[in-house]
Amino acid sequence: MGLDQNQRVVVVTGGSRGIGRAVCLALAGVGTHVYFNYSCSSSQALETEALVVEKGGRATAVGADVTAEDDVRRFFAAVIEESGRLDVLVNNAGITRDALVPRMSARDWDDVLNVNLRGAFFCIKAASRQMLRQRAGRIINISSVVGLTGNAGQANYAAAKAGLIGLTKSVAAEYASRNITVNAIAAGLINTDMTAPLPEAEKKAIIDRIPLGRIGEPEDVAAVAAFLASAEAAYITGQVIHVNGGLYM
Repeated sequence: MGLDQNQRVVVVTGGSRGIGRAVCLALAGVGTHVYFNYSCSSSQALETEALVVEKGGRATAVGADVTAEDDVRRFFAAVIEESGRLDVLVNNAGITRDALVPRMSARDWDDVLNVNLRGAFFCIKAASRQMLRQRAGRIINISSVVGLTGNAGQANYAAAKAGLIGLTKSVAAEYASRNITVNAIAAGLINTDMTAPLPEAEKKAIIDRIPLGRIGEPEDVAAVAAFLASAEAAYITGQVIHVNGGLYM
């Protein structure tokens, strides 16, 4: 079964806001059913659903915890039972718990690794069962520039995002023979709820290091996800695409 761009089923984790919402909208359209999970705000999830429908697509928001394998199994089983297929998975769910290593608790380490890396593993495992049967699929993992550069105060986040890159390359090698591509997007400083609390002086210091001279928008990342999910990206797998305005080259 090939990847049908006119009728496809998409799953986005953490799709209620930020980059996840932008990805849902970038992939939305007539003939596309976007499923996404959320863990916090049901009102934001409803907003995302409405925006997808405005673009002519269908949307289903599901409250699910990506760190709980049983939750993930149920989520994907419901998608397959309702739609009979799964074409695209975007692992976007992520959190931060920043602190310097001497002050970082084991809980903060575990929480970030569990959501950002363990959750992606569970979702890939669940999604791939259907994609392997179809002999087609796209898996896109949202990583970060800090997974390649490291960042003081973000040892847990950087470790998770670096691990996600290693996971991407390994799964790409495993699934290539079944026409399943697996790629990562390493996002730079993006204008989201996650980065909003950064002090303005800290944001300015980062922007001063970005050759394009601005903070990125969720749509900048979503546009690359949409390309990687398309038929035009069929010969791209195991790659890390940098979306950072030149911050890291």
